[in-house]
Order: sequence, then structure tokens, then C-alpha cells
Amino acid sequence: MMLTDRERTEAARMLREAERHAAPVEPLSAVLPGLDLTDAYAVQRDTIALRLAEGATVVGHKVGLTSAAIRRLLGVEPDFGHLLHDMVHRDGATVRAGRYCAPRVAPEICFRLARPLRGPGVGVADVLAATEAVAPALEIVDSRIRDWRITLVDTVADNAGTGGLVCGPWTPLERAPDLAAVTADLLVDGERVASGSGADVLGHPAAAVAWLADALAGHGTALEAGQLVLSGAMTTAPRVGAGQTVEARLSRLGPVSVTFG
Repeated sequence: MMLTDRERTEAARMLREAERHAAPVEPLSAVLPGLDLTDAYAVQRDTIALRLAEGATVVGHKVGLTSAAIRRLLGVEPDFGHLLHDMVHRDGATVRAGRYCAPRVAPEICFRLARPLRGPGVGVADVLAATEAVAPALEIVDSRIRDWRITLVDTVADNAGTGGLVCGPWTPLERAPDLAAVTADLLVDGERVASGSGADVLGHPAAAVAWLADALAGHGTALEAGQLVLSGAMTTAPRVGAGQTVEARLSRLGPVSVTFG
């Protein structure tokens, strides 16, 4: 049974307040047992609409649940969320840990588009043809759901766990390496905690962007020129806290770091 408009509006308000005050709420899947995937994306859109009404702007999207192991475990496809302008931080920035509920960090490849991508039927070649540049990136993943007790519908409603984005130096696509072959080491306070590669992201990071373009088409929208796309985690995403520095080193793309103050 689908949620009512009032229930979806209330769910969006709860998530926005949780984000505003860094005060997580109970899982929506428990509070609203009728919540399904269609409703969850509707709640996400309502939450983003609240942010836009407050003056935020959409600068792109992120793809989540790209790990084959996680998708097999949960029996799900990838999901997506929105990137807003105030989620983007410069390389080497110090961000306030207290603005997040329970932050985690993962290394990713970020795409910057030169041309729109409109599904359905988008492929890897289409993504690469539309891409202006790529950069090493750190995604700050957060959950406004208490203790990360999430199901798929919880994380989708919660903007796919999007918290922030830290971008390193941009490499024009014509000078970029094979993105599937790019390796990533994730370091916390100088200690390597995880490693992965571009091939861990749906076989190729551009495949994740292609999936996103097709998924957005089902929601009546598209990726636009100039937008950023976080293509998916190349490693696990460890929890982090105040006083810690996280660095990702991506082969032939360079390093990127952030400190939590």
C-alpha cells in the first residue's frame, strides 16, 4: 500500500530536521511500514525540494550500492541521490564532524559532464563521450537513520546516504587512464585501511554513470552539462570522527584528502 501525500511530506520533514540538527531518527521502514521504493524516491525528492526552497542548488548526483558484494548480499540494484552545492568541499578542507550524524568516507571517481546524458539506453561509450574531466574524490556518506539501521527504502529516502563530496585535481578525459584499471588506497590518519579499483564499480565507473542516466529517465529527468557525478565507492566506507584525516590515493589520478574538525 502506497503512502499518502501527508505521510511522504512528514517523512521528508523528519529527514530534513535530522540533517539540520545532526539528530538521527528511527528507520522510516519501521515508522511507515507501507514505504516502498517508489515512495522512497518520492520522499527523497520532497526532501531535496525543501533544501532547494532554502536556497540550495543541485550540482549533480551520486550512485550508491555499486559494490557487487553488497548488491548480492541485499539483493538490490544500485540507488542514487542528489548532490547539492553546499555538500562540495575543496581538496584538503577541514569540515566540521558535528554537522553529520554518523559519517563514513569512501574513495570514488568523480565525473564532470560536458554534455547532457539522457536515458534510456545510455552506455559506457556515451558516458565517456559526454565527460569533460574526471577527478579523485572522497564521498562523505552519512545516515540520518539512527545507528545505520537501514533497509534499501530507508537509504533511498535519505538521499542515498549523501553527506558530502571532496574533489581532487581534475584530469581532462582525453588524458585520463583506463578508469576500470585505476586503483585506490584509502588512508585514515596515514594508515591504509582499504584498497580497491575502478573495476569494483559495476565493472567500470562509467557503467555506473550510464546506469544513473537510465534510472533518472524513469523519474523524468536527466544529467545536465556541467553536473558532477560520484560514480560509486571503490572500497569499503569506514566510520570517521573529529580529529581524523582521510586521504585517498588513486593511481594516475592523484590524491585527495579531508580532515574532520
